[in-house]
Amino acid sequence: MTKILEGKVAIVTGSGRKLGLGQGILKAFADEGAKIVVTDLGTPSDHMEAGDIGTTTEMEDIAEDLRSSGAEVLTIATDVRDEAQVKNLIAKTVETFGRLDILVNNAGIGYIMKPIFELSGDEWDAVLDVNLKGAFLCTKHAAFAMKDTGGRIINVASQAAKSGFPHMAAYTSSKHGMIGLTRSNAVELGGLGITVNAVCPNHVTTGLGAKQNEYFSKLLGFDSVDAYLTNMKQKNPLGRPGLVTDTAAACVFFASDAACYITGEAMNVSGGEEMH
Repeated sequence: MTKILEGKVAIVTGSGRKLGLGQGILKAFADEGAKIVVTDLGTPSDHMEAGDIGTTTEMEDIAEDLRSSGAEVLTIATDVRDEAQVKNLIAKTVETFGRLDILVNNAGIGYIMKPIFELSGDEWDAVLDVNLKGAFLCTKHAAFAMKDTGGRIINVASQAAKSGFPHMAAYTSSKHGMIGLTRSNAVELGGLGITVNAVCPNHVTTGLGAKQNEYFSKLLGFDSVDAYLTNMKQKNPLGRPGLVTDTAAACVFFASDAACYITGEAMNVSGGEEMH
């Protein structure tokens, strides 16, 4: 049986953390036959400590896990805020695999949570630079590589791309901006056969999600994280928070030929929560 991404080459940014959304997307792509690139920051930087990023060691561990399942995998540490590093990421991918078909802009900062009165300019810049500028730079240079062959660009936005959340002004603003970037690029790149879409997951308990659980359970007055998660389930029409596999499946769809006539969309992957 032919795999639906057989022979395709995919980069997923922010994919170097175990059990993270990026790793889940990589696995889903690899399972469908894609050659894949693991990329993350690699070493800590301002506002991005070792526990918040994919380190070089963790990236290699993820790559080895994927290789053990038969995938062709390349690892490239990249700071998506740095245009020279982004150009290097694209160039090395094409040099190694001969092409680039799929880019998933997944890298993001979602762990800076505090009241607007306490949010510093540096923290605001850190979030916007990774979440939005990083997506812009990666899209720009991926599109250069795709302009003669077509391709798929998928932006991992969030439920926060459509709704406001307290103590997350920078994150929410960056994700709203990502939908604008998606729509603008879809119009501009469509003539080159490049589709640009966004997925908007609700809460997913990854490593980042666990930090958000701790923070918001206290902020909203719940006795425990379990109580907070129970409330989250109760307000969701499908009765549960999101899973990594839910978002990964949506990314596979947008990367596939089945979505060849879809562009500029920002699709909720929220179990009906955002609609509800």
